[in-house]
Amino acid sequence: MAPDEGGDASSAAMAELAALIADIEADSFHPRWKFESVQDRASYREFAMHALHHALQFWLEADPVRPRWYRWFSPTKKLLGDNPDTVYYGTVIDPTRRYRIRGNTANACYTSFTVELGTAGGAMSQKLGHTLNDTELDIDAAGDFELIAGPDEPPTGPRNWLRLDPDAGSITTRHYFEWERCAALDPNLDVPLSIVPLDDPGPPPVPDDDATAANLRRAVTFLRSVTVGWGHQPVPPGAIPWVSAEPNVFTNPPPDDGNLGIGYAAADNVYRSARWQLGPDEALVIRGRFPRCRFANIVLFNNHMQTPPYDRRLVSLNRVQTVHEPDGSFRMVLAHRDPGVPNWLDTRGLPHGTMFWRFLLPEEPLHDLDTEVVPLDSLGS
Repeated sequence: MAPDEGGDASSAAMAELAALIADIEADSFHPRWKFESVQDRASYREFAMHALHHALQFWLEADPVRPRWYRWFSPTKKLLGDNPDTVYYGTVIDPTRRYRIRGNTANACYTSFTVELGTAGGAMSQKLGHTLNDTELDIDAAGDFELIAGPDEPPTGPRNWLRLDPDAGSITTRHYFEWERCAALDPNLDVPLSIVPLDDPGPPPVPDDDATAANLRRAVTFLRSVTVGWGHQPVPPGAIPWVSAEPNVFTNPPPDDGNLGIGYAAADNVYRSARWQLGPDEALVIRGRFPRCRFANIVLFNNHMQTPPYDRRLVSLNRVQTVHEPDGSFRMVLAHRDPGVPNWLDTRGLPHGTMFWRFLLPEEPLHDLDTEVVPLDSLGS
């Protein structure tokens, strides 16, 4: 058979990818996004390219039989609520197989492994499966650990076992660092991590036309799910208690409000979220107090849950970075330009976006977050 004969399924898959790129451009004008400016649409296009970057890196050659860890985010690849203080890795898996995962905490203040359900084939996670954090792992004095991921409890017992339910499709790891400089900016930060199948499947075959088409379609599925397929069924106001329907105000619900309604959530986090909406000469003052917890920070997102550039702008604050008041509370100021006071969160001039709090394993009820919109020149140094 000549090389150009046959089904050429990979050519059809490439055409699907090209068509999706065109659909994303048309989608930038869809009314559900409620974009208000050329900048909003440009931001959507940039987000789509970040999502394509991830789709090609993570899904194009995903091999659940022979998994490998890929770093989810970087200062130049952001999506799904990245966090400058956290290093994430992910891999696809086959829920019928068993894997040995080895790693080291690398002095992180928190380490966890989370199984996502329904993600086979590139689909977005809709539900979390089993989670293990560092309190549920045996970790030696050097920070080394080993766990087994698989459908059945290993002979050693349930500890250090990451259960894979029948619809498990991927695993995400989280490594939190509460440093003065954002951990995601450190090019030398190495979190040792490996995953190997317990039953050796042998070397991978060279992808034929059908396999290449399947690889491309996983990338297409993921990219479509976070762009043209996103947001067609809006979440009713109040459906997620920690998401405020009112701009510039946090809802302050009880801490056990649940956070599993979003597919890539961290089970041990308590979240708070609100939109900011500020004029050119306005500032938003946030007052509160950090609870006793493993980690806490606030992060600013654009319309697509991406942080603005954080290499030269302060778009997040953890407890170490925050200047506290004498009584232990804090005052943060969200503004388009430097107000000359501590704890400035730089909006990068965006008139609207999302403020997102993470409180990890809190040991007490969360304190209310109080807000006030004030004239920017009323803030003195």
